[in-house]
Amino acid sequence: MNTRIVSDPATGAAPGIEPAEFRDRRARLLASLTDNDVAIVSGASIRYRNRDTEYPFRQDSDFYYLTGFEEPDSVLVLAPGAEPGAAVLFCPERDPAREQWTGERLGPERAPQALGVDAAFAHSELDKILPRILDGRWCVHTVLGEYPKFDQRLIESASTARARGANVGGCEFRPLQRLLHEQRLFKSPAEQGLMAAAADITARAHIDAMRHCLPNLSETQLEAVLVHAFMQGGARAAAYPSIVAGGRNACVMHYVRNDSLLRDGDLVLIDAGCELQHYASDVTRTFPVNGVYTPRQRELYEVVLAGQAAALEAAVPGAHCTAPQDAADRVLTEGLIDLGLLAGGIDEALATGTYQRFTVHRCSHWLGIDVHDVGEYRRDGKWRALEPGMVLTIEPGLYIPDGPDFDDVDEAWRGMGIRIEDDVLIEESGNRVLTESVPKAVQDIEALMQGAHR
Repeated sequence: MNTRIVSDPATGAAPGIEPAEFRDRRARLLASLTDNDVAIVSGASIRYRNRDTEYPFRQDSDFYYLTGFEEPDSVLVLAPGAEPGAAVLFCPERDPAREQWTGERLGPERAPQALGVDAAFAHSELDKILPRILDGRWCVHTVLGEYPKFDQRLIESASTARARGANVGGCEFRPLQRLLHEQRLFKSPAEQGLMAAAADITARAHIDAMRHCLPNLSETQLEAVLVHAFMQGGARAAAYPSIVAGGRNACVMHYVRNDSLLRDGDLVLIDAGCELQHYASDVTRTFPVNGVYTPRQRELYEVVLAGQAAALEAAVPGAHCTAPQDAADRVLTEGLIDLGLLAGGIDEALATGTYQRFTVHRCSHWLGIDVHDVGEYRRDGKWRALEPGMVLTIEPGLYIPDGPDFDDVDEAWRGMGIRIEDDVLIEESGNRVLTESVPKAVQDIEALMQGAHR
């Protein structure tokens, strides 16, 4: 559980993923292009929190996937048969005076050997060199809309190439997502290893939070337990703003204020995961602040737990990616009817969608370099099948807000939000729950918490 992973500043590549894998990713993308195509991927730039204080830099996910390079203001150009090479990197120049403040840069001189690209140039050379690469290219594959200023530079480069007499035709722009994001959807063994390590660190964080939780603790203090465990385990940051939602706050899906006191008798919902070398984990557990579920809390919790078990059982190769959702919906709806929270029969409730007022969100999403990872859920108008190498979350939930829209629900149920979420790798023989070490059975959670507080 206490895995420690240290970055390698000399290469810029992620521990656990060898530079050869990044080269292979680029080669696979290049193989999907014709000699008339070019793929251009922009890295991220530094953003400012306020005045001259920067946000911690986080590389663009597509750019990182293809390079393993974590410096800002960089661009990757992939052009089959191009001169000076099929894979060309534009990155910041070295500047000793600036490096004294911000740390050592790789620089274009060292990038080819360190990252395995064919050539590298200073980022300031992009506007001069890119029009030459575009000569003879009729289609530019790129991700538009993420970086508007960069989009404008691409358009200007195509115009410059055309003005110089280059053979760029109409220079059609096409979304790169269809090619690259399909590639990202399937995780390699190295990626699976990193995600398993991130899951282990996150598991320890959730267990520590259960052990530390007490009435009158603040949500902020419980979040601090998570952050400590993430960093102690080797993860530099959370994969997304952690949700620590006590009582009725759990009915707000993306509650991140985390500034209320945890009350005796309430539940607390924690949705949190670390990011390890750019790979995310995403786990949710809901447990009693005082370590013991009330009868009502336990009844509703058991419905969600049963729904998750059904969804996990349905997440197997060959099943539609909606199969976990369908399985969870049926079990959750049956549970709501049994508890008297929903009227009518199961088939009627599913057909009319009356159960959805209690469920709010879908049961699953892809997981990877992004917490809501890329990859199509539909292909050719049909839900795609689950396949080995895919990683997804399984996270059913039930929510009964304490508001006017739920005045028809017995007050004893109102103010409860329960979600249970795990990270799941699809394998040839079924699936593997990467986060299974986090307790979720009622008796296991109560035993852990009572043992910690006695």
